[in-house]
Amino acid sequence: MPRFSTTWFVLAFVGVATTAQAQVSTLHGKRAPRLIIRNALVIDGTGTPASGPYDIVIENNRITALVPIADAVAATIGAQTSRPQGGVEIDAKGKYVLPGFINAHAHVQDERAGTPQELAYELKIWLASGITSVRDVGSDTRKTIPLRDRINAGQAEGPRIFHYPMFNLPPVPNSDAEARARVQQLKQQGVDGIKFLGTKRDVMQALLDEAKKVGLRVAHHAAVEETNAWDDIKYGTTTIEHWYGIPDAAIIDGVQTFPPDFNITDETHRFRYAGRLWREADPARLKEVLAAMVKANVAWVPTLDIYEASRDLQRAQTQPWFREYLHPTLEEFFKPNPMNHGSYFIGWTSVDEAYWKENYRLWFQALRDFERMGGTIAVGDDAGFIYQLYGWGYVREMELEQEAGFNPLKIIQHATSNGAKILGKENEIGRIRPGWLADLIIVNGNPLENLKVLYPSGTETVRNGKIEKTGGVEWTIRDGFTYHGPTLLREVREIVTKARAARPAS
Repeated sequence: MPRFSTTWFVLAFVGVATTAQAQVSTLHGKRAPRLIIRNALVIDGTGTPASGPYDIVIENNRITALVPIADAVAATIGAQTSRPQGGVEIDAKGKYVLPGFINAHAHVQDERAGTPQELAYELKIWLASGITSVRDVGSDTRKTIPLRDRINAGQAEGPRIFHYPMFNLPPVPNSDAEARARVQQLKQQGVDGIKFLGTKRDVMQALLDEAKKVGLRVAHHAAVEETNAWDDIKYGTTTIEHWYGIPDAAIIDGVQTFPPDFNITDETHRFRYAGRLWREADPARLKEVLAAMVKANVAWVPTLDIYEASRDLQRAQTQPWFREYLHPTLEEFFKPNPMNHGSYFIGWTSVDEAYWKENYRLWFQALRDFERMGGTIAVGDDAGFIYQLYGWGYVREMELEQEAGFNPLKIIQHATSNGAKILGKENEIGRIRPGWLADLIIVNGNPLENLKVLYPSGTETVRNGKIEKTGGVEWTIRDGFTYHGPTLLREVREIVTKARAARPAS
């Protein structure tokens, strides 16, 4: 048996570690003029199977080529040609490369209930989770547009932001003229779209008509209100968020059955009876609603994850990543408190959870029917509320779609090219294709086998009788800028540790 020098082994190991560290230092937070991702197994975001391996060539912020390695090797006969060369490289051997994820329902949050929360905390988690674009629905335009512009200019770390501010901010538009004036005002401010909720039918009609004229897409956070999915279909909403408004439109009598003491402004009341809504929708009528949504090109961003605590509160409260990554400001916001939106678990019962379990079963079926009819579903997590943590909530949303019956290839399509479609950016992002922007993620593992490998903190697997940590996004590439997932997570842990140490003693 050959003998090896211990000194040589240690030096060799240190050399490998130093090389890896040097690569991270060279690439993290930077955009190389020319980047080659070697040996990539590619899931391209269109719902088609994985293929490869490829060498993916990126020039500045664009994908310029996908070179099949078999073709490149065959072309080297006589050493006349070679695989793509030049620039810096990332070896993706044994890893999967996907388009950057698009969070179609997210919130840029620098505070919770008035308590400051470091914006970097959220932005770094998003990047570490492979999220390269977010559709921000409802944050402060005065803060978010400058942030969006700094990120786009490469002056700040974060995913690309598409800002959809709230239409209903005071003074709330209450007429045709006021609705159109508000749309014009938002357009002049440079927003990317509009979000609305709780809007009267005539105001909604004027809002959507004016938004079409100025080229702004519109997200409807449907609620228990005067309008429902039939209005979205008639007037041309881009997306319905969550799910209120869809089963409502399929209730034969036109209104859900509530007890006499029901109060819609009581969060516990509202969420308790939201868990009984799908069962009141007439199945045949519901199929008519879904078919009409498809025909009118009204897409659906269901945010399955954000209501999961309603069907399993204990699971929501004890998620393992909270130990290292839950910011104390967010932790406090999650506690039951009638003053905080979504913190409604006061007197929550096993009966409530049972109704919500049924609610999910019916909701899942509606989603499957909607896609089979040709509807567009996108992935959004609505994190920062109801025990959902940025990034982790996004992957949980994907797992819930799998529970609903969707194939992982379709789920990844929802998270990538479908998200791009609802943003009107389907020819720029959401796919791995020459000419598209360089938004990609490199994953340690096969998400088609196990979506849990997409969790930023990874997952556990058993190999050779031992439990090993695996998964996680190794690299996120946004607009050609490369971000190292483990480095981002270390920085997030440091933010959380510092914030916890600064908390007043209880």
